[in-house]
Amino acid sequence: MKLIRFIKKDGNQTALIGLLNGKYVAEIDIPSNGNDTTFSKSNGDMASLIRFLSNNPSDFQALQDGHFQEKSKLYSLDQIQLLAPIIPSTILCSGSNYHSHNKEKANAPLSGKEPEFFVKTGDCVVGPNEGIVWDKILTNKLDSETELAIVIGKPGRHIPINSALDHVFGYTIVNDVTARDRQVRFKPDGSTWYELGRGKAFDSSAPLGPCIVTADEIKDPQVLALRTRINGELRQSGNTRDMIWSCAELVHFFSINFTLRPGMVIITGTPAGTAWSSDKSLGGNWMPSEDGEKIIPAKGYNQQGDIIESEIEGIGVLCNPVI
Repeated sequence: MKLIRFIKKDGNQTALIGLLNGKYVAEIDIPSNGNDTTFSKSNGDMASLIRFLSNNPSDFQALQDGHFQEKSKLYSLDQIQLLAPIIPSTILCSGSNYHSHNKEKANAPLSGKEPEFFVKTGDCVVGPNEGIVWDKILTNKLDSETELAIVIGKPGRHIPINSALDHVFGYTIVNDVTARDRQVRFKPDGSTWYELGRGKAFDSSAPLGPCIVTADEIKDPQVLALRTRINGELRQSGNTRDMIWSCAELVHFFSINFTLRPGMVIITGTPAGTAWSSDKSLGGNWMPSEDGEKIIPAKGYNQQGDIIESEIEGIGVLCNPVI
């Protein structure tokens, strides 16, 4: 299933949840509380739906089979505006998790040795076609990173790797927008350290969407192609098989710190091709893609008016302008 949040273009600003099926959206209701066996209005609260479906597998199957859809609640895509499919309270982030990305940049002491742990919040999230705000007071080096995002369904703490994917409800796309000149810092000896707070967490730094694809449709999250296009130019082309730590290993890793809860999101790193790779002043080392697709090196960082398309196989394309 592909689940979305949306508003209708008829002026009603109530957030709704729907099933995406080709060019049409079927509106569905969601549970009013975790004990209900029926669906009721809850103002587009995707986390509540995830919690409910994770606790009620038979209703998950019924939703897949269309039992909760009504023909009077079908919309064409031109009748709706997509929202971020979920506003997670917590986005747990793993930096430097692709071999190819680590080859193209200056690396901090932990790079490639353990996941570089930082956090974004729901305040960072914008939805499909919403603007990524380039705030020149914050940064002159605004960069983009297409990343596979894991959406947690089943709660747990200290989750074993071999059962970690049982806790995954589905997957979506996140653009891990980064202020590189806030992130990358140098010591007098030339070694690098990262300030991952100001460099990563700020308004509109987590475009998310366009949908959540349930885990039953993505049997193996380690074989997905990722691409980034900026103004139509292919800037990133990679595959999740290039991850240093797999999705299962990241679920295990983050569950050591946190009880993972329904609706929490884990983002999993990005492949080579960032604008950082072309910035020698920050230790960039651009190199051609190793998977055969010709990527175009960035001539600079994101600028106002740029159109960024983040694409992941099996999920779709997340598009956002820089404003």
